[in-house]
Amino acid sequence: MKASPTPNPPEQPEAPFLIAFRGSFTAALRWHQLDALWARLRERADAGWFLYAVGEPPPTEPADAARVQVFIAELDALLRAEHQEDYCGIVYADDPQAPTLVKIYDPHHLGVACGSSANPPLPGWVMSLLPPVDLPAARAPANNRRRWWRRLF
Repeated sequence: MKASPTPNPPEQPEAPFLIAFRGSFTAALRWHQLDALWARLRERADAGWFLYAVGEPPPTEPADAARVQVFIAELDALLRAEHQEDYCGIVYADDPQAPTLVKIYDPHHLGVACGSSANPPLPGWVMSLLPPVDLPAARAPANNRRRWWRRLF
């Protein structure tokens, strides 16, 4: 007696986070644009932001408002210290006026962050109102970034 073949499992729908992550984004090209974006995010610090360091396990719970405030302050200080340019251009929001997903690129691992490459680098950090999924890591985060992230949380 021949066993019947096991049916293929039904395809899982793509996670809403991945759909949003692959969507359209606008860069904060100038530092004053980043300041305005941070201000909008601070105003909505209690909105249920997931703070995700790519390369670490994605969070399963949103951060509280105090943690979001600390994250923004620390990340802003890191970006200004390590991206010593007269422009920003490494922070992207899905909607700069009412962001729901923000990609922040690590100044030391930029590659072609604008996405014109076939394999653009992953951001270093993501702020999202949607629960994130584990992004396929193209690189392991540097140990100093891992220590920086773990110091925050």
